[in-house]
Amino acid sequence: MSATPPSIYDHILAVVCQIPRGRVASYGQIAWIVNAPTPRMVGYALAGLAAGSDVPWQRVINSQGGISPRGDPGGSGRQRKLLEAEGVEFGPNVRVDFARFGWDGPDPAWLAERGYTLLPWPGKRNSSRPARRGRQ
Repeated sequence: MSATPPSIYDHILAVVCQIPRGRVASYGQIAWIVNAPTPRMVGYALAGLAAGSDVPWQRVINSQGGISPRGDPGGSGRQRKLLEAEGVEFGPNVRVDFARFGWDGPDPAWLAERGYTLLPWPGKRNSSRPARRGRQ
């Protein structure tokens, strides 16, 4: 009997679990790593987490360094408190400085073990849409 291959959501959650305490990543960065069609898919995966999940969902923020609105009324405030408890600081514009707190991505060996290509995350440095990366 063969095992069911992991879904794109499984890949998203596995990558989010690699973000270390005190660091943040953007929805787009996670989407890039797993070759998800859109950053929104990362949001869907995180929104579907069960209460009490050990996936560090709070470490994923929007590309401007801000906390995206949540479906639950207190979610954004809770996310900020969780990040601040990890040492992440918010500037006066309620944004996180990616240069200071941004995550560089998973360890290359971790990526290679899972069949991912090892291209760097282009982030905001490249205004054109780069070639995709992801599982081969």
